[in-house]
Amino acid sequence: MEKKKVLFVCLGNICRSPSAEAVFTGIVQKEGLAEKFEIDSAGTSGWHAGEPADKRMQEHAIKRGYNLTSISRKFNPEKDFNRFDMIIGMDNQNVETLKSMTRNGKDLAKIYKMTDFAKEWNYDEVPDPYYGGEEGFELVLDLLEDSCNGLLEKLK
Repeated sequence: MEKKKVLFVCLGNICRSPSAEAVFTGIVQKEGLAEKFEIDSAGTSGWHAGEPADKRMQEHAIKRGYNLTSISRKFNPEKDFNRFDMIIGMDNQNVETLKSMTRNGKDLAKIYKMTDFAKEWNYDEVPDPYYGGEEGFELVLDLLEDSCNGLLEKLK
């Protein structure tokens, strides 16, 4: 398997995409495939650039054994489309925003939606938990675990 470079993207890069990065990293490490992947996350906005993941998201992730260590950054079309093989948006708006930044068909072909890889959960997108309660953070992790397992299955 050739090394795959995967970038997870949400709006602010403080809840969903850093969680996807941590969940996918955990799964590939567990499978002994860590050296086969480069995994990162970014946001379509730069509102939280330089900040760690949301504390509530970190707390819920830690309970499941995931450590959200990434620091928020804004998606950079010039660098990120060149660097990554797959750019995975968390919801329809993220995907549309990413598509609006493409330079060509090659960039467009790299864009996916997280729930496209789901096997068990039937959600069209990973909802933003930022303004919700605890159950929203748990749902995000449920959806990400399912979708990240499906993603790895597709890439194997």
